[in-house]
Amino acid sequence: MSHAPFASRPQHSRGRLHPEPDDSSRSPFQRDRDRIIHSTAFRRLMHKTQVFISLDGDHFRTRLTHSLEVAQIARSIARALGLDEDLAEALALAHDLGHTPFGHAGEEALDACMRDLGGFEHNAQTLRIVTSLERRYAAFDGLNLTWETLEGLVKHNGPLLDAEGHPTGKYRARGIPVVIRQYVRRHDLELATWPSAEAQVAAVADDIAYNAHDIDDGLRAGLIAPIDLADLPLAGPMLEQALKLDRDLEQPRLIHETVRRMISAMISDVVERTQRKVRKLKPASAEEVRALGEPLVCFSAQMQENVRVLQRFLMRRVYRHARVMDSMRRAQRILTDLFEAYMEDTALLPGEWRARVAAAEQDSPELPGKAERLRARLICDFIAGMTDRYAQQQHRKLFDLDPLFR
Repeated sequence: MSHAPFASRPQHSRGRLHPEPDDSSRSPFQRDRDRIIHSTAFRRLMHKTQVFISLDGDHFRTRLTHSLEVAQIARSIARALGLDEDLAEALALAHDLGHTPFGHAGEEALDACMRDLGGFEHNAQTLRIVTSLERRYAAFDGLNLTWETLEGLVKHNGPLLDAEGHPTGKYRARGIPVVIRQYVRRHDLELATWPSAEAQVAAVADDIAYNAHDIDDGLRAGLIAPIDLADLPLAGPMLEQALKLDRDLEQPRLIHETVRRMISAMISDVVERTQRKVRKLKPASAEEVRALGEPLVCFSAQMQENVRVLQRFLMRRVYRHARVMDSMRRAQRILTDLFEAYMEDTALLPGEWRARVAAAEQDSPELPGKAERLRARLICDFIAGMTDRYAQQQHRKLFDLDPLFR
């Protein structure tokens, strides 16, 4: 299939921060995807929570299974629109690398710990992982991904700055995360523009995946019942279609038939809406996509409203369910306890991380609070990289008098 004129072209990539020779058998975006898959951070996603902690059961989604599902959806949309599937897949696979153990509850806990020390945000942590924390190559830290992949990871939800250079969106209140600010000083990711169409595809694929699959997990966990979906837009009509196949369909089949129809409907809507925008805006290159001033890849207005209703339902009935909230409170306690313990005594850290902290503090300028901020950032890196079960193990090791999750 030929590429659309506004697709990202691997042969026209802006390259890597550290120049490398081309690979004769793989495009630059294929190499990015492969490096992401082989990274340590990607493997750890297998034991990181999506919504339900690991002790809730083995059949709920983890960050890894979610990322694979996002990648599959992203490739489907990219193929339908004539975009570069490899770039879309790489971005989908990497978009959650920076998440902490225990899902968004863990992120909130670490951000609170780092409130006066630079804060914590999972998108910024993803950038830190792929540009610094992964240590696999002799010539550089990180994965040395292409500019297009780094741009997409940082900006997949849209520009971080407005036309006047002020933080926008969720960054308006607290500013651009320090991790991103520091990186773009040496490698400009053009924070005021929209990202490539492939990055926009990865973002909408994420929305499609978690909306549909959190319904799936909520049903399987017994937090909601199929009848609860009946009056919801999108989910209700898809449930009715599934019931028309067999009114006595057993619940696992009913759930799957409903969810797969939801996914198909959202994908079709994105493709149709984007094709209409392409005909209207006529972008002739990836650079023109960045300069449009609005997203090219998106839901229709009606589907966007359906998705908002669905998200409100999930927030009320699943994410804030008493069972989930109780687990998340205990999870936040674990991460907060670990952070405070390591900050008080870095000797509790594993040898490699003790050495990193000692080196950073020794090399830091003699400025008030600088050493503390460096120590806190590295401790935050260590905790954010933990899997759910490793965090639980470390907490039991340090706080055996008050073990959680036993």
